[in-house]
Amino acid sequence: MKKIVLIAAAAGLMSVAACSKSPEAAAVENNADMLADNMEMQADNMDAMADNTSNAVATDVLENAADNMNAAADNVRDAADEKTDNMN
Repeated sequence: MKKIVLIAAAAGLMSVAACSKSPEAAAVENNADMLADNMEMQADNMDAMADNTSNAVATDVLENAADNMNAAADNVRDAADEKTDNMN
């Protein structure tokens, strides 16, 4: 699932950049930040669920999923930075 999220995020950034012939770097950054912020909020929710469960296996799964979601959010921001660097 983490790979799907990462691919969807990258595709979303590419589609934002492809919407016009000369997209604004600020718009790409803003969209990436919004997407990454939402992903980080989902990771926070997973961490909260992990804290509230008494099943050790479920806790580990949720914590790993939250870590992966945070890493994917970082990748979205990095991809946006690379994209905007190429625009300038």
